[in-house]
Amino acid sequence: MVSAIKNFSEPSKNLNANESNFSPFRSQPHNFEAEKALLGAIFANNNAYDRVASYLRPECFADPIHGKIFDATSKLIERGQIADPITLHNFFEQNGSIKDVGGARYLAEIAGSMVSVINSAEYGKSIYDLHLKRQLIEMGEQVVNRAYTPEVDDPATMQIEHAEQILYDLATTGEIEGGFQDFKSTVISAIEMAEVAHKRDGQLSGVSTGLRDLDQIMGGLHPSDLVILAARPSMGKTALATNIAFNAAYDYKFKINEDGEKKIIDGAVVGFFSLEMSAEQLAARILSEQAQIASDKMRRGTLTNDEFDKLVIASQQLHQLPIFIDDTPALSVSALRTRARRLKRNEGLGLIIVDYLQLMEGSSKRDNRVQEISEITRGLKTLAKELDVPVLALSQLSRAVEQREDKRPQLSDLRESGTIEQDADVVSFIFRQAYYDERNEPVQRPEESPEKFAGRYVEWEERSEKNRFIAEVIIGKQRHGPTGTTKLHFNGTYTRFGDLDTQHV
Repeated sequence: MVSAIKNFSEPSKNLNANESNFSPFRSQPHNFEAEKALLGAIFANNNAYDRVASYLRPECFADPIHGKIFDATSKLIERGQIADPITLHNFFEQNGSIKDVGGARYLAEIAGSMVSVINSAEYGKSIYDLHLKRQLIEMGEQVVNRAYTPEVDDPATMQIEHAEQILYDLATTGEIEGGFQDFKSTVISAIEMAEVAHKRDGQLSGVSTGLRDLDQIMGGLHPSDLVILAARPSMGKTALATNIAFNAAYDYKFKINEDGEKKIIDGAVVGFFSLEMSAEQLAARILSEQAQIASDKMRRGTLTNDEFDKLVIASQQLHQLPIFIDDTPALSVSALRTRARRLKRNEGLGLIIVDYLQLMEGSSKRDNRVQEISEITRGLKTLAKELDVPVLALSQLSRAVEQREDKRPQLSDLRESGTIEQDADVVSFIFRQAYYDERNEPVQRPEESPEKFAGRYVEWEERSEKNRFIAEVIIGKQRHGPTGTTKLHFNGTYTRFGDLDTQHV
């Protein structure tokens, strides 16, 4: 039998010189013989259906009749019944659509087109590939037509993002390579992760934060995890995020394996989505942290010559770091996803940071902000899993913290929380007692003696000095590890976090 795998989308090449001046009619990619052969194989042995059921759908067939027959076949097999020309004839007769599928004669003709069960998978892949090509043609037409529309509210950048989204959905929906993995393979992958952690200096399987005690409790930032870092304003969320971004990028190392593929040894390429600060402000903050020069002196232009030289040297070291900043305001989840995929494809993205969650927009405007935040966190979690990278998302906390005597944050303080706690793999909080100490400087009470006030003021000064350089990171939830609190050193002048010298605290 002649192979049915033949693409009928190609125009005829037997054109003479005169005919070549005319554009030949182009039909959409299809292969009716392959569709009949696959259906015939399923009729002969219903096990052939299992080889294509995970990705093939009725709409994948170019001939609508074949799509209807495949749909009916699927229903019968999934009910535990036999699907062959006889049972299908009864099925279509009962719902009055036997004529729509060519009657008993056409069902018999399909049965005569059968191929072996072994070849059915190849026929299925061919049918699916041609389906994707038809979808690409349709998408291309939509992109062209949309680009011609004069709508002011539909800029080209938004159209490009929409087209990229459709392309990605087309590439991943109904993927042929998917489904279950045997337990042996997953165990081997788990052992390989443990081996990487064992051989690493810091014994981490994830991306290191560069902070010893934080890595110890979290084990680094793990691929496919959504990590929430929440705090009240001025606690240092962005500072800690930029510190982590710098440390991950600074440690970035890779090697090229035998297959010519890049294998990450340490660190990560960082994609930083800054919805609050501009790229220049963020870069200035990282410069301030690493050069240990106050950022306000940089802004006011009051640097000494030595400080400026120090800044230049630091900038020369930093400009090689693989940190990519996107400062688009009010970014939507779909736009962020599109840009992250592009960065992953072009640069090998290893860590995503979002500053911050509440400044993002959902794919559609909702009256309920909680539902919109829930959609955003689900989208970020899906992105982390899809790209197999950790996503560190910063979040604001509600004012409920300020009403309590103990200001340490709790999971219930997550602002417009929705499903933040549910979707996140790790929820962490920053707490600095010094922030509250600075704002609670004692004032002498009317009935208070000068001596008593002086004693109370000295206590406040001692407490403030003790807490001045200490920040707490509270792990309120960790899906794969313990919860608890770790202390870090924090220098407010340079907005820099570091390891705390616990021997002298």
